[in-house]
Amino acid sequence: MTEFARPSRRHFLIGTAAAAGAVTILPYAATAAAHAADTFDTPAGKITISPVSHASFVAETPVGVIYVDPVGGAEKYEGMPAADLVLITHEHGDHYNQDTLDAVVAEGTQIIANPAVYAMLPTAMQAQASEVANGGTASFEGLSIEAIPAYNITEERKNFHPEGRDNGYVLNFEGFRMYVSGDTEDTPEMRALENIDLAFISMNLPFTMDANAAASAVAEFKPTYVYPYHYRGRDGGTQDPEAFAKMVGTDTEVKMGDWYAPGELG
Repeated sequence: MTEFARPSRRHFLIGTAAAAGAVTILPYAATAAAHAADTFDTPAGKITISPVSHASFVAETPVGVIYVDPVGGAEKYEGMPAADLVLITHEHGDHYNQDTLDAVVAEGTQIIANPAVYAMLPTAMQAQASEVANGGTASFEGLSIEAIPAYNITEERKNFHPEGRDNGYVLNFEGFRMYVSGDTEDTPEMRALENIDLAFISMNLPFTMDANAAASAVAEFKPTYVYPYHYRGRDGGTQDPEAFAKMVGTDTEVKMGDWYAPGELG
């Protein structure tokens, strides 16, 4: 794993209003009304996170603008800065949508995807793309990106995300490591993560895990900040991000993003 010299993880500052204690829980209505983005001051420079929907977000970073699992059509990204890099975790329609890619990928945009999605891309788009398998590493503008296995470990769920196919990602900015879980349960690889400053953790049934498992994993690998995301779907939203926030412990600050419009299931 790539190592960087890094100051104490607790010295990172967040550019939004600080709340008392280690957990920030913003009511959904307040967050949605403000269309809030969070800005993190890091040794590499400012990183701004703008939730888009469900599993999709935009990260404005010192190395460029990164779109993660962009779906939902061009209108979801109106007003967003253009993508320099697109990261795709896997092939499911709430993570990979070719029409959306056609809208947001420009001539200079690069794409990093798992091998299954890479094989699905049109030939012309493959020319702008790189595939990286579980355990591999990709690079973008000097940024090292690790592909973390993302899969189900509960027997009756293994058909959704079989081991070896799908990716999570760790983005290694200078002195700041960001983990995107993709669709996964609380695998040994997730629990073994170290020195994660910002994490995005999925939790919905039956496709990923419940809030208890997600909180247990977070309490073990102790990211400085975590966004619960991907918490609605076929189950109608049974996993409560605020309940998750109360379970993660005091080592991690929970950030609530504007992931869903009222009534939206993901």
